[in-house]
Amino acid sequence: MLIFRPPENSEFKINAITLLYTETGIMPIIKPFRFLPSIKRKDLNPDFADHVWFPNFFTEEEVEQIRNTWNEETARDAAVNNAGREEMRDELRKSQIMFLKPGANDWIYDKLSAACIQTNTNRFKFEITGFQTELQLASYSNTGFFDWHMDFGPGDISNRKLSITVQLSDSEEYEGGDLQFMINQKVVNAPRTKGTAIIFPSFALHRVSPVTKGCRKSIVGWIAGPPYK
Repeated sequence: MLIFRPPENSEFKINAITLLYTETGIMPIIKPFRFLPSIKRKDLNPDFADHVWFPNFFTEEEVEQIRNTWNEETARDAAVNNAGREEMRDELRKSQIMFLKPGANDWIYDKLSAACIQTNTNRFKFEITGFQTELQLASYSNTGFFDWHMDFGPGDISNRKLSITVQLSDSEEYEGGDLQFMINQKVVNAPRTKGTAIIFPSFALHRVSPVTKGCRKSIVGWIAGPPYK
């Protein structure tokens, strides 16, 4: 039996998903970057940051446009990824999500692409190729949370390099619901200002603390690349 396999380090599209063929295997990318600048890498990276944020990255009008895409009929309870398998873990994650598909939402992907590429070039210097999956629109209502976790792990999330969160709610709309990082046993809160984009390595330990009042909405996404060497 003959199996078609493109040359190494090439791309092949099936059902709108780009399969990036590398020396280490096949890596699905839902939306590859159109352009990537060359990165000068050294043995050490003095520019590394635990997380980077862009205040007012999305305007009030853009945030409202994104929020208006929320559809209760397509929203579902959020699961967690366990080595490639989706599992419902109410003790770990309690929220609802829906997906922002490319096409009509390309302007969101394009804007976040620019921020991720800039941040990666200046700070992280990872090998990245594009969005691993469709962006998630997440809603944390009263008692919603996502306990301490990493976005990186075995299986199909082992190629995640960068994680993205965009604040879509005014901080006055909810209580609790902080995006927090655990850095050297110290809990650090990310900015809560509406429209802020926050980018951090997918191996960073983080959580969304329980929402005690109101509702917090956000965008969540992941940038992928070849496995770490």
